[in-house]
Amino acid sequence: MLLATYTGEALEAGLDEAGRGCLAGPVFAAAVLLPPDFAPRFLNDSKQLTARRRELVREVVCREALAWAVGEASSQEITTFNIAQASYLAMHRAVAQLRPQPTHLLVDGNRFKPHATLPHTCIVGGDGLYRSIAAASVLAKTFRDDRMRELAAQYPHYGWEQNAGYPTARHRAAIREHGPTEHHRLGFRLL
Repeated sequence: MLLATYTGEALEAGLDEAGRGCLAGPVFAAAVLLPPDFAPRFLNDSKQLTARRRELVREVVCREALAWAVGEASSQEITTFNIAQASYLAMHRAVAQLRPQPTHLLVDGNRFKPHATLPHTCIVGGDGLYRSIAAASVLAKTFRDDRMRELAAQYPHYGWEQNAGYPTARHRAAIREHGPTEHHRLGFRLL
């Protein structure tokens, strides 16, 4: 069972990212402030949900959250800063958009670049434990998948509408045959 909050603070925002292990595309992060009684059906870590259930949960989160925002860091920023720093950048961009601003950040994972003014708590596996992080997980994943489908229309050889930029055999075969695009993470081992 997912817990409502970690600290009990009314303005606690959950943070999670999607796309760290991809060979192409931006990394996305979401920040979500939920009402205390928020408990929609199927809410869980996005990796535990089918695509259809993720979309259902996304719709409910976007409609009922106190506030939510999505941030991203481009493949060029990932190459420049590294994937961890780009993930933190995307998270900070998401938090900056929240209105109202949270009083505490609950971050999925074991590391985070501290925010200038907001305290945070890192929780490994938090997307399977806390509602606000699970909601952020779903938003980050679904918004990133949307972006990868848009990019797939421009670059149809790589199968991004199905693999979302992850290192599948088809994706690597397309890189071998067609070379990398401007959306590939050139600092990653592509082949």
